[in-house]
Amino acid sequence: MQDIAQVLRRKRAQQAQLAKEIQLLEQAEETLREVLPLLADADEEESTLLAEVDEEVEAPAKAAAAAAGSSSSQEAANRPAALRWP
Repeated sequence: MQDIAQVLRRKRAQQAQLAKEIQLLEQAEETLREVLPLLADADEEESTLLAEVDEEVEAPAKAAAAAAGSSSSQEAANRPAALRWP
């Protein structure tokens, strides 16, 4: 009978530990649900900012390419392609 009592105590301790973990996970879920809209807004702002930066970087590059003319594009076509590591 003593073994059964020990097993029962151990199982109840495990159950109590799992209950604590569940409670902490539920609190984390609640916090994340509160933060999620803020993160979504930040992602939208970040993607807008990155698109603006890309446009600023691409415009001078396109102008330089147009000024270089077709000779640079022929040189680029004659260059071997870069080898890739498998």
